Amino acid sequence: MYSRKIPEDLDCGIVVTMKILGGKWKACILDGINKGIKRPSELHRAIHDASPRVINMQLYELEQAGIIVKKIYQGFPLKVEYSLTDLGISLLPVIAIIDKWGIENNHLVENLREQIVG
Repeated sequence: MYSRKIPEDLDCGIVVTMKILGGKWKACILDGINKGIKRPSELHRAIHDASPRVINMQLYELEQAGIIVKKIYQGFPLKVEYSLTDLGISLLPVIAIIDKWGIENNHLVENLREQIVG
């Protein structure tokens, strides 16, 4: 079993938050679920820049962290839906602030990209 060489500082709120939201697409996944996108295939279509494998891995990590819950409906074809737990709902204001900041400052990122490229 893997053992971390440097222990995580779980007394730091930023470290704890980033442990949950640290994946590239996790905030987008949570935002999508909050907006009613419940099925994995719908999330794959909504977040087209991410591969289905990455989305599935991050869904699994969010489920293991207790942020989302997975419901499997019996039948053929098998149907799976995700929903936010109370803990996941508590992250929505954080995601909204991140989204607002990104919208307000997207021009800065674009300027940086232009400086780097050429």
